[in-house]
Amino acid sequence: MQNLALISLFAPFMAFILASCFSLSKKKIIVGFLCSFFIALSALSSLILLFENQSFNIALFEWIPTIGLSFGFDIDAVSLTMMSVVSIVATLVHFYSIFYMQDDEGFNKYFSYLGLFVFSMMFLVMSDNFLGLFIGWEGVGLCSWLLIGFWYKNNKYSFAANEAFIMNRISDLGMLIGIFWLYLQTNTLKYDEVFSLISSIDHSALVLIAICLFIGAMGKSAQFPFHTWLADAMAGPTPVSALIHAATMVTAGVYLVIRANIIYDLVPEVSYIIAFVGAFVALFAASMALVATDLKRIIAYSTLSQLGYMFVAAGLGAYSIALFHLVTHAFFKSLLFLGAANVMHAMNNNLDIRKMGGLFNPMKITAIFMLIGSLALAGIYPFAGFFSKDLILGYSFITFHHGIFLVLLIAAFMTAFYSFRLLMLVFFTPKRHNTHPHEASKLALLSMTPLAILAIILGFFEHKFFDFISIKLVYINAQNSLVMILASIAAIFGILLAIVAYKKSWFKPNLEQKNIYKLLSNEYYIPKFYHNFLIKKYASLCAVMKHCDIYIFDACIDKIVLNLNLLSKKIIMSNSLSLMLKFLVAAFVILLFLVWMV
Repeated sequence: MQNLALISLFAPFMAFILASCFSLSKKKIIVGFLCSFFIALSALSSLILLFENQSFNIALFEWIPTIGLSFGFDIDAVSLTMMSVVSIVATLVHFYSIFYMQDDEGFNKYFSYLGLFVFSMMFLVMSDNFLGLFIGWEGVGLCSWLLIGFWYKNNKYSFAANEAFIMNRISDLGMLIGIFWLYLQTNTLKYDEVFSLISSIDHSALVLIAICLFIGAMGKSAQFPFHTWLADAMAGPTPVSALIHAATMVTAGVYLVIRANIIYDLVPEVSYIIAFVGAFVALFAASMALVATDLKRIIAYSTLSQLGYMFVAAGLGAYSIALFHLVTHAFFKSLLFLGAANVMHAMNNNLDIRKMGGLFNPMKITAIFMLIGSLALAGIYPFAGFFSKDLILGYSFITFHHGIFLVLLIAAFMTAFYSFRLLMLVFFTPKRHNTHPHEASKLALLSMTPLAILAIILGFFEHKFFDFISIKLVYINAQNSLVMILASIAAIFGILLAIVAYKKSWFKPNLEQKNIYKLLSNEYYIPKFYHNFLIKKYASLCAVMKHCDIYIFDACIDKIVLNLNLLSKKIIMSNSLSLMLKFLVAAFVILLFLVWMV
């Protein structure tokens, strides 16, 4: 069984090595298929371990002997769940990418980045200590930079990649401080050892550790105020968005809070902050998606909103429910992104949903797949999102956090509305373009089919999931009939409103002149604020330092060098033996003085 775990971990790394060997060569379709099969092997190994319900630890070798830290991997219910989700979605994204990237010159290089990305995420979720987790954490950060900026010759895309990288580096500093502080308090970083000693740590120190770790989670999962990079990350190839936004990078923050649940249980004040931030982001992101016109950005905002739901569950102590929503969300969200990739491919890379329409007839299968994903996202029975999202709403209700419940309910209505707004404008309203769209290839549709099936049936495995995960996380029965009714009404009302409003063209172009529309379409002017008050100020500071470097420091050094050069020439040209002897004696005296001082 340990060999299966190692295959799960290192098969993506082998895909990276294989593709790297051909990264500078001409495109070879076989590279894409071989890499995909390596990732599929990782998925198969993970699923065997999952179904066998295995639990064990692997220690490869001593890493830092002075603190007794080894490269170790912990296989338990939580890590097996994450391993399975990551590898399944990654496998399907790999096969889909063969179709999507088939005409790209960087085909081989793309698959090398993708393999390293999956390996880093697997390393993150399998590690048995915080430092190993941090290595995987930084690995996915690096790979996201490489993939978001894959078409780096485009300055806009390059800026988006740099934004994601820098934003995460800022938050990762907080996480690193938390890890250092944790080691100072416990003298270990292994999960089991840390959690066994955690109750003996001073409460104020524990609060600081919990906050610092959550700052890292906020950056990786793009929670406010580190949220701006997530929508801009759409610059990368769309299958990458399906992987980053569904199963890997952005879910790492939620995974960290779930993995460190013993710490957060002891600091309820920090946990409440996590829940409040999550509720705010759920509503905040959903409101921006209401008016967004970029196909991929709308789905990105929905990711941001659903991450808010997960943090609410984790912040309120329902870690198993947070993990369940993470699992269901991974499949229907990756389905939506790959559907968006089909639309984008058919529309010659046009992403403005106002310039689409009438795509249902030429793209029936994609439309059905995106409809399934949207129904799951909206939380309509019997789709997977209904089961997991309602549990979060139910738990916030039965624990008497009625304010959070109301915010999430409003966000659920908004989610249903903007999801079907997207579907209506893309597929079911009159044609507003001059292109001749076509359905994606059979390989692409075949890759999406398992995601569609899982988005439909996964919710029915709710009880089996909680039975399995209860080994590590406490099972909480949060089902509530009233909540289910209210959530269903909110979702159905949002869907019907979107259908009727866009069928009858209720929203006129002059709506864009309204202040509220401008506020939402400009993302509450937060990116503009960051640009004017942070980026520009930093650029001005850099310009000042550049001038200081050129006109002060460099000028001083140049002057000193010039004078020394003149002095040396004067000494050399004098041909005075007595002057040379004087210098020799002076140097000898100085040397003796230095020896005496030492």
